[in-house]
Amino acid sequence: MTVAGGDDGGPTALRIMLGGHLRRMRESAGISRADAGWQIRSSESKVSRMELGRVGFKERDVADLLKLYGLTDEREKDRLMELARAANNPGWWSRYGDVMPAWFSNYVGLEVAAKLIRTYEVLFVPGLLQTENYARAVVQLGKTYLPQEEIDQRVALRVTRQQILTRANPVKLWVVIDEAVLHRPVGGREAMCEQIEHLIKMTKLPNLTIQVMPFSSVGYPSAGGAFSILRFPEGDLPDVVYIEHAASALYLDKVEDLDEYAAIMDALSIAAAPVGETQRLLLEALERMH
Repeated sequence: MTVAGGDDGGPTALRIMLGGHLRRMRESAGISRADAGWQIRSSESKVSRMELGRVGFKERDVADLLKLYGLTDEREKDRLMELARAANNPGWWSRYGDVMPAWFSNYVGLEVAAKLIRTYEVLFVPGLLQTENYARAVVQLGKTYLPQEEIDQRVALRVTRQQILTRANPVKLWVVIDEAVLHRPVGGREAMCEQIEHLIKMTKLPNLTIQVMPFSSVGYPSAGGAFSILRFPEGDLPDVVYIEHAASALYLDKVEDLDEYAAIMDALSIAAAPVGETQRLLLEALERMH
């Protein structure tokens, strides 16, 4: 386990890494969460949240837990304390906290740390591939009451997230989108034409794969709605399936759930048009939109 740099790691991933490490140390020492909670003047539920990476870490708490778990290696202790400090640093997305719910903030943190993201989308172009005009139209759908400043912030957040595609160590993104996405004139025809042209341009990135699920394909019946699977470079961080709802999100990391969604994503990739057909399908959609 290493401290990933700010650009490629992010506090969310670091908290999950450290939390998982503390859980394994506690279990190896045969100590209950309740006893660990007493050691840090807190509760069993606080220790549970720490081990799941859902809260920040007080350095004093980490030091007390390491002592309780019997860690005597000073170099290892220094390394874990450094990880705790790094995990408490705010990510760049924290400045959008006013317009971003906590459940989505967690996703952005994981997105920054991922090395591979596989996404299936049935309604809209995935956020990482949206143009500014398209993103603005999506943000405003059903929310015309939002103040202009909040709309601008939400759009800026979505556009800034896209830096993971072009950074020095870019994420690999594999997207399967339903053909209906290309027919839905979000923001009007002009904005949609711009969006499709952007998708055509993005297909040239070596770390990006786009497939279209054509109307001629029945798809895969178990797929249901949109979802993403995130994979990370750190061995201590498990894959995560992310499913977004209107006012919340599911984060699945149990082996059986991961296996099921990985199989669904593989099946969708097979059912979709081959990658070599993507540009033709995008150009045809662009022609229809004109």
